[in-house]
Amino acid sequence: MLRIYLSGGMSLDQEEVLVEAREFPGQQGREVFAYLVCNREGPVSRSELADALWGSRLPEAWGTSLSAIVSKLRSLLGRVGLDGAAVLSTGAGCHELRLPDGSWIDHEAAADAIHAAESALAAGDPARAYGPSAVAHHIARRPFLPGGDAPWIDERREKLGSILIRALECRAEVYLWNGESTLAVETARDAVTSHPFRESAYRLLMRAHAAAGNTAEALRVYERCRVLVSEELGVSPSPETRAVHAAILESL
Repeated sequence: MLRIYLSGGMSLDQEEVLVEAREFPGQQGREVFAYLVCNREGPVSRSELADALWGSRLPEAWGTSLSAIVSKLRSLLGRVGLDGAAVLSTGAGCHELRLPDGSWIDHEAAADAIHAAESALAAGDPARAYGPSAVAHHIARRPFLPGGDAPWIDERREKLGSILIRALECRAEVYLWNGESTLAVETARDAVTSHPFRESAYRLLMRAHAAAGNTAEALRVYERCRVLVSEELGVSPSPETRAVHAAILESL
């Protein structure tokens, strides 16, 4: 199986042959490869690829530069046992990446995993959410193309950020179900820190503190949430958040 890691240290891995990030043709090579992987549903025109890579800073000899990058990427594909010219084809002013059937790509695995974790929780089966939530969390927390600056890169980072916060919340739910309140507190706290206006994260942190026997901490988290949304948004916490607060008060 060909395994492609786009986040963290970009790499290709097949049959114990590993091509690491430093072996790609520089930052531009990594960006071209990532763009082709993320848009492999069909051919990508060379002008679109050039715009993704250089934007308004298009060099005068961009065609020659792009061809050189693509040629080097074909060589990398050959190092993991693939026919580089067939996998990364060129025709009619376009490039197209045709990966072998069954190829594994980390971003797609993360998206599938968070869907599986959330579906398991919705079905009342947190045990089944344990593994997938861990997979989504592990992949989504890794940086995507550090140093890259382009709209499509920002969009991809935003998608990964969405998977990450959802994975954190799933992990917190699973930890609460499994009686691992300390881990639930740590994970829910990470969710609140990364998304300070996300009330669902505050609710998880409140529940986690309460499960750990720290009711005062749970109430303090609610007060933080209440003050934040009041001062910044001019509203009160949602009914769901107030309900968790009320339940903690009733437990005293």
